[in-house]
Amino acid sequence: MRMLVAAACIVAAIQPAWAGSYVVGVEETQYFPQYTYENGQYGGFARDLLDAFAADRGHLFTYKALPVVRLFGEFAAGTVDLKYPDNAQWSPDVKAGKTILYSDPVVTNIDGVNILAANKDAPVDAIRTLGTVKGFTAWSWADRVKAGQVQLTENNTFNGLVQQALAGRIDGAYASLSVVAYQLKTMNKEGALVFAPQLPHQKSDYHLSSLKHPLLIAEFNQWLRDKAATVVALKRKYGID
Repeated sequence: MRMLVAAACIVAAIQPAWAGSYVVGVEETQYFPQYTYENGQYGGFARDLLDAFAADRGHLFTYKALPVVRLFGEFAAGTVDLKYPDNAQWSPDVKAGKTILYSDPVVTNIDGVNILAANKDAPVDAIRTLGTVKGFTAWSWADRVKAGQVQLTENNTFNGLVQQALAGRIDGAYASLSVVAYQLKTMNKEGALVFAPQLPHQKSDYHLSSLKHPLLIAEFNQWLRDKAATVVALKRKYGID
């Protein structure tokens, strides 16, 4: 009897999720090329990737965009089926006591300090004011902020954050390298800000997550493996490979 139950569990684990409609919770922010939400539309690499998965597997994804902090709360409350991006280290207090399934890594992102090119060799003690976008946490600078060695300022948009750094109103902008590079390109300011690898920075993986649908996460993992060439092509399309 125990063997039959175990076998049934194995079969269930490898079966694809039922094709259906799912609500994906996404961030209501402009974070292009990774993802963006403008004029009521979700876009960027993440949209193309998730749409490709849904189309291949017969699912229908609806995207619900919310401010970053509120999105974590609604995800933990179960009001959305999936969340992207997510990471087990993000908002642990909100997720406490929840069993959350995370997909294999979709993107490995680097968040670091982008500073004026003339200051590219600045030591850590030279950074006294550090800018971020509201809702994002500069994890690798948390100890220095807590100790009062660095003052953290928040901006509502990445464009505004980059403008602050270009104008010298902050010593550096802490953000995704790909996002800052895109913002500089749109402003015809390529190279004006550079990543300072000698300063604290962090690599973080982006995952698709769910409280409710473990089989859908397993199916997505299989799709990432089966369609590896498609994923690579999309990353190259958006310049985030």
